[in-house]
Amino acid sequence: MQNQITRDGEEHIDRATSAAICNAIGERLRRDIGPDDALPSHLQMLVDQMQRQDEKGGR
Repeated sequence: MQNQITRDGEEHIDRATSAAICNAIGERLRRDIGPDDALPSHLQMLVDQMQRQDEKGGR
């Protein structure tokens, strides 16, 4: 893994690492929140927002 440090001191990770982190979070959520469980409203709002961005070709 190769991190990049910008002039302002912020650290950025590469796409492969970012994707691995996202996948791990998704797996944990699927495990912890059963298929029949309703998501909390704020989490459902974020999921809906991500789906809209995916449909538009966003990040």
